[in-house]
Amino acid sequence: MSPLALAALWLVVAAVAVPAVGASGPVRAVLIAAGVPLLGWLTWAHGPMTGLLALGAGVAMLRWPPAEIVAWLRRDRDPSER
Repeated sequence: MSPLALAALWLVVAAVAVPAVGASGPVRAVLIAAGVPLLGWLTWAHGPMTGLLALGAGVAMLRWPPAEIVAWLRRDRDPSER
């Protein structure tokens, strides 16, 4: 299967999975873990412009604002370490 077809399949799975489970962290983590090597393969096989377009599509699917990332990181720390 070509990397372009797998990237399209990844987008379909992300479009179904993220809204269905309320965009939970583990689902996003699995999608990111699968998407990073796929993005590298796609970029290697089809060039950097295709890779950038796929990266943009992936970010749009998994949009997680930086403020939420900072809040998540702070939440996991022990309050005595601040």
